[in-house]
Amino acid sequence: MLLGIDLGTGSAKALLLATDGTAIGEASSSYPVHAPHPGWAESEPRDWWLAVASSVRKAVGNHADRVQAIAFSGQMHGVVLTDESGEPLRSAILWADTRSSATLNTYHSLDAAILERLGNPITAGMAGSTLLWLREHEPTIYAQARWALQPKDWLRLRLTGEVATEPSDASGTLLYDVVSDNWAWDAISALNLRWDWLPKIIPSSAIAGYLTASASEHLGLRVGLRAIAGAADTAAAALGNGLLEPGLVQLTIGTGAQIITPRSQPILDPHGRTHLYRAAVPNGWYTLAAMQNAGLALEWARGILGLSWEQVYTKAFSVPPGCEGLTFLPYLTGERTPHLDPYVRGAWVGLGLHHTQAHLMRSALEGVAFSLRQGFEALEATGFKATQLRLAGGGTVEMPWKQLLSDVLKIPLYTSTVAAVSARGAALLAGIGIGVYADANDASKLAATPTLAATPQSIDSALEEAWIRYQSLYPRLSKKLDYKK
Repeated sequence: MLLGIDLGTGSAKALLLATDGTAIGEASSSYPVHAPHPGWAESEPRDWWLAVASSVRKAVGNHADRVQAIAFSGQMHGVVLTDESGEPLRSAILWADTRSSATLNTYHSLDAAILERLGNPITAGMAGSTLLWLREHEPTIYAQARWALQPKDWLRLRLTGEVATEPSDASGTLLYDVVSDNWAWDAISALNLRWDWLPKIIPSSAIAGYLTASASEHLGLRVGLRAIAGAADTAAAALGNGLLEPGLVQLTIGTGAQIITPRSQPILDPHGRTHLYRAAVPNGWYTLAAMQNAGLALEWARGILGLSWEQVYTKAFSVPPGCEGLTFLPYLTGERTPHLDPYVRGAWVGLGLHHTQAHLMRSALEGVAFSLRQGFEALEATGFKATQLRLAGGGTVEMPWKQLLSDVLKIPLYTSTVAAVSARGAALLAGIGIGVYADANDASKLAATPTLAATPQSIDSALEEAWIRYQSLYPRLSKKLDYKK
């Protein structure tokens, strides 16, 4: 049996997988994200540590002696500063954190050739920009730190005592050269950032260490269990869903939303709106449109309106498309694709006395769907045509929501029965790493066959008008130019 651990933004998931692809046990444990100041997003690694133990013990049950290997997936872009032993020196700064916005001019001052090889738009919340902020605002901790790690890499260090990262996470730091496929030493030097705290890069399916005695006791697993490097959550999810062929597209809706498509070579976005990262497989890449406010915005709207999730769908789809003139802009934490604007904020626009709680909730769903359409169009503008859009993540369960997404995106949507898909991808990497599967293509054969979930219906003119209205509102909300003065 193979164990995959996914260290997400708000919870840790564990999935025990039989080598034939059957899910034997699954569990999840949540933890808070803290916002001590506006625009900040932090987590306590100790919360991760406890949640992982709880999830693993529940998922594994009485099969601990049958686990052959363990691998990891995790939220991207974060920074965990640690001492030599891996003890965190401060809270982890997460991908949704925008405090580093003021450092972006340092990146923009780099030589154009260096920026191009980074292969990604310069945005707040990436490890590189966060490290610039830490250098300026927390110089003592910056100087004391021995390692600057991605979340899953910190977890693996604590479990094995070994320090490493792998290409899929490294490529999301803005410190990685996607052309030469290594740390961007010239960029690191030009930014005057430390290079000595960056871990070595090993393949995603490589053995990165072995479970220590203390980690064994913490997780309830045997000492010396092989620990495979793993992958960033989106890359792991692509493997778990069998998304390896160019032309396939996957939409994941969680706290944020990601739309990805595999690439057989590193193709840079000429418009600079989408991201290019390494995949979990050798010689593989993927292009990604990243929207920060998906499930995050819907959960916020649901909470503000005092609705249960059952009521969300019952009420929201009782009002007509277009919400009778009401539009929701979901930019609660700024936005990445396509605006690259950490300062823009959300709004309900067009409120009238005739609008109800149901209108407010439906407009939130429509606003998130419209933001996904903008990301999807930005992805297609990099030079491919989607042949199939697959849904992943927990934010696409209800049929009316799926239908709205299909109508807005104007493409058939497919789903699969794969549970905890990032953790599943991690478990498959564990199998590849110890030779259970020959390679990623062999492992991907275990992915469930996607089934058709929704096809675009004839679009209500009010929904199209709402889409046009939505696109016109961003320039009125953006304060990007003001902050650049």
